[in-house]
Amino acid sequence: MAIGTGGDGLVAGLKAHGIDTVFGLPGAQIYGLFDALQRAGVRVIGARHEQACGYLAFGYARASGKPAVFAVVPGPGVLNSGAAALTALGCNEPVLCLTGEVPTTFLGTGSGHLHEMPDQLGTLRKFYKRAERVEHPGVATLAVAEAFQTMRAGRPGPAAIETPWEVFTRTGELGAPVVLPPLPPPPLDSDRIGAAARLIAASRAPMIFVGSGAFGAQEDIRRLGERLQAPVVGFRSGRGILSNAHELGLTIAEAYELWPQTDLVIGIGTRLEVPRWRWPYRPEGQKTVRLDIDPVEMRRSIPDVAILADAAESTAALLATVERIDQGGRDRLGAIRNARAEVAPRVERIQPQMAFLRVLREVLPANGIVTDELSQVGFASWYGFPVYEPRTFVSTGYQGNLGAGYQAALGAKVACPDRPVVAICGDGGFMFGVQEVATAAQFGIGVVALVFNNGSYGNVLRDQINGFGGRVLGAELNNPDFVKLAEAFGVSGARVATPSELRPVLEKAIAANTPWIIEVTVPRNTEASPWPFIHPPRHPGVAGPGVPQDVFKR
Repeated sequence: MAIGTGGDGLVAGLKAHGIDTVFGLPGAQIYGLFDALQRAGVRVIGARHEQACGYLAFGYARASGKPAVFAVVPGPGVLNSGAAALTALGCNEPVLCLTGEVPTTFLGTGSGHLHEMPDQLGTLRKFYKRAERVEHPGVATLAVAEAFQTMRAGRPGPAAIETPWEVFTRTGELGAPVVLPPLPPPPLDSDRIGAAARLIAASRAPMIFVGSGAFGAQEDIRRLGERLQAPVVGFRSGRGILSNAHELGLTIAEAYELWPQTDLVIGIGTRLEVPRWRWPYRPEGQKTVRLDIDPVEMRRSIPDVAILADAAESTAALLATVERIDQGGRDRLGAIRNARAEVAPRVERIQPQMAFLRVLREVLPANGIVTDELSQVGFASWYGFPVYEPRTFVSTGYQGNLGAGYQAALGAKVACPDRPVVAICGDGGFMFGVQEVATAAQFGIGVVALVFNNGSYGNVLRDQINGFGGRVLGAELNNPDFVKLAEAFGVSGARVATPSELRPVLEKAIAANTPWIIEVTVPRNTEASPWPFIHPPRHPGVAGPGVPQDVFKR
């Protein structure tokens, strides 16, 4: 057996799983880990804040479809990166956190050792799929293998390994690096496949919803949609699984126009957030089929037929059965085209956001990557920005953390260096992680940040004006000169005010493949509310329970 440090064992485990890049920020407890990474030739991209370490790893995983790793100190470092870990959990991405601990003799004593945190391991286990402690170099490689196995099993998600300070540098016999076999998905239930196929065959107007659990099943989803003439709808993570250029690849705004006639919902790898609670009613008699690997999902929203299985395997089996028993006869393409035509001018009224998004879509190639960031333009992008390929629209999902967009974009660019990456940012959110422009400059990460500067937290400002009698507090912002800020960081910067001004600057920035900040000035409180297409009102004349109408007062 090889002799090495605990840090060596962890790094050997990472390399066995194909990890060649770690996003990290060194500190006293994890010096031994960083030394092992350096000696093993693993690239380390050092961010300027622990939250960014986690979000770079998240962006890398989402854009590439591969596991990613970040390393931070214990205690405050773990907590600073916690938002990114929650996002990886919510968005089902395999992200591994490596962190330290106080020396073994201080564990659990409450002595006030540097970065001590009461029951750090217990805290990690609350929002990571798996969290374990490595107490001897000999178990480090196995701990890494078990973490990777868990991260990729079932519903993917993050894992964490903590190691006491001295174990990183303690020498001992190391276990041989091992890659554990994938845990098998639940077996397909042919009876449930048959029941789902019969429901589908009986439907006249089905609609397919997809989420990140459907990655890898896109070809069969396309074929199923075409067989049924069924719209395929992604909200955030599922966007691009069927291209919006395909006649069946609908946004949520377009799909809602067809909702009153929809008699069957087919959910594939999705929480069904949109039809389950964002849309204000459910058509009478509508049925639901769900394909998901997570049994908890089937309890959150109980379907008529639940197929607990891997999305790719179950979609292929369902398609084969549907092709055998479905008689076809649906004639829905005209209605789908009409729905898109009806919605287009209404979405076009979301200005100036749509005009800027159109420029972005026309300049960016089909495989270009966009991060959505919470902003007025970001919200509009959920339905107003066409997406053509999976994993090209990187969203933080329901966590919706300000500042995540730019940081995740940096990780996506590291994963896909030959593809353009553009971060849609608001001025408020961008300032949450502005220090990472230094990371982009230091490591030559060519992300283009579009900073829409409306001098406010735009959503908060609108809500306070409309819902609280105009009593505004904490929503209006004073910002730096973003062009001078770019120059101070040593990156390129520009300022534009209109879509026509944006186009040549964006073309130049993407062609340069270097870090850019493009400030887009927008007068305060002039952007149309994007919310009517995210929480739409009830269709006229449709009966059935809905959600409280004050949801729509945005």
